[in-house]
Amino acid sequence: MGEQMQIQSVRSRLLREMKEGAYRYSGKLPPEGVLAERLSISRTQLRDSLAQLEREGFISRHQGVGTVINRHVLAVPVRMDMEIEFMQMIAQSGHEPSLLSTAHDLVPAGETVAQRLAISPSDSVLKVIRLIGADGKPAIYCEDYIPTMLIKKKDYTEQDLQKPIFSFLKQFCALEPHMDLTEVNPAVADEAKARLFLVPKGTPLLYLDELDYDKEGMPMLYSPQYYIGGVIQHTMLRMKF
Repeated sequence: MGEQMQIQSVRSRLLREMKEGAYRYSGKLPPEGVLAERLSISRTQLRDSLAQLEREGFISRHQGVGTVINRHVLAVPVRMDMEIEFMQMIAQSGHEPSLLSTAHDLVPAGETVAQRLAISPSDSVLKVIRLIGADGKPAIYCEDYIPTMLIKKKDYTEQDLQKPIFSFLKQFCALEPHMDLTEVNPAVADEAKARLFLVPKGTPLLYLDELDYDKEGMPMLYSPQYYIGGVIQHTMLRMKF
């Protein structure tokens, strides 16, 4: 297992322990030596995982105080500053997720998509459309655009494109996003979105304009998304330094 995967594994385990495991009623985590022994990992692995959890706001570490569990942060169902899949997002909001419809095609990028992905408007992109449901009703509409030149394996199927887009990127492009920049804006349902969401024209929507980058800082995925109100409460954590 690679170093980063080990860190993620320990981080996930600690999150589970703080939410529903041995430390679900604790205000603090045990000292590092005790915690590393209980988890059967090195103190270096533990420190790296604790550092990530602190960056994410789940814990705070203070000299002479120890590692404080931030339960007000753990209690937040969906955070805009943390990437999670649509299905998980809906489930964590207390609803039953479902994939209502999908479609895909290879199309020219066009001006808007080309500008986001730093390619030519005539360059081909894979366009994947998903409509995600919450308790059987439309909740999220997403369009994903991936430059065709990044797709290394062409033997994908309809079923592959029904999976989360990050799974497709990893399996068929050998890519994993390093970061994204997302603009958040209010929107209203035009005629097309009103039909998709089964709501009157002019209904308020939340619009997220997401652009994902690889480790070299090159754009790899453009993902405009629309959310219906009343399903997911988006919360953003901003650390104060």
